[in-house]
Amino acid sequence: MKILYGIQGTGHGHISRARVVLPKLREFAEVEVLISGYNYKLNVEGEIAYKPRGISFSYDNKGSIDFLDTALNLQPMQFMRDVGTLPVDAYDFVVNDFEPVSAWAARTAGIPCVAISHQASFLSVEVPRPSRKSFVSEQILRYFAPCTAAVGSHYIRYDDFIEPPIIRDQIKALNPLQKNHVTVYLPAFDYQTLCSILVQIKSVEWHIFSPYCKHAYERGNVKVQPTGKDCFLKSIESCIGIISASGFETTSEAMYLGKKLLTIPIRNQYEQLCNAAALQDLGATVVYRIGSDFVEKIKKWIAHGKSLSLKETSDQDVLMQRILNAGQGSTEDDTSGFSTSDLRKANAMN
Repeated sequence: MKILYGIQGTGHGHISRARVVLPKLREFAEVEVLISGYNYKLNVEGEIAYKPRGISFSYDNKGSIDFLDTALNLQPMQFMRDVGTLPVDAYDFVVNDFEPVSAWAARTAGIPCVAISHQASFLSVEVPRPSRKSFVSEQILRYFAPCTAAVGSHYIRYDDFIEPPIIRDQIKALNPLQKNHVTVYLPAFDYQTLCSILVQIKSVEWHIFSPYCKHAYERGNVKVQPTGKDCFLKSIESCIGIISASGFETTSEAMYLGKKLLTIPIRNQYEQLCNAAALQDLGATVVYRIGSDFVEKIKKWIAHGKSLSLKETSDQDVLMQRILNAGQGSTEDDTSGFSTSDLRKANAMN
């Protein structure tokens, strides 16, 4: 059996999930990797067979998607060429983590495509949404990387095709404790601006991580440093809480480690607004804008914020079986995931 694994390179979560799924999937099949996106900073281990440009989102350093810059960086003709030239018919099926080139190539060629992303969970109407639902954003989530079947991932099992979070081994190996610092990972915000705000709060130390910081430095009780695997893991292992955007992976890891969580969803990023709605239901503190009252909100969170936990995490063997069954069209033990007929039903409901 030969599988193409398509990964969206933009964002931390897709690549982190691939680092867990790929080794297990290779126990059952020959797997080649495609990774797309022109602004990703992490890589998966091993050879990457295809690196198309794909589609990426740009951010404005103020916590919002920069739609103009995103639009200016789109190259639709290149995207169509990448879709048309990808030899997807050489594979039995595609496993897809919100990656558009391999998804649309599979759709064009009539090859099965199994979505395993967090975004795939939004095919279910049971997954929490913000109070103001966006029809356009819902369609983007559904058709950005179309699939024939899905095994989604979310904080809890909102639907029968949704698995709990996949936690990477590096996080599982940590021994959580509490020192006197808060870990901050808000890559859509300017780290110097964050530093100038957080230095006002003297009751704790602050560890700010940013992919745009080139050299570590300290200002009072604030440490600012580049995003690095070991130093970030050490920080979240011993922090009293985590301040992050509402991306699925980091928030899931915070919950797994039993940390307080204050989350700031990226503005205009509908998936993160949906995550924020779910996290608020689970007890996280959600702040939608960094305004004049932000310092007071943080102080209140430090004093009274709730430590969170995950009810369960994904069993890797069960996950692999669901993916393989879905890719091969099997419905044994009712583990084939979200199917094409289910997609039609969901479309009718929406």
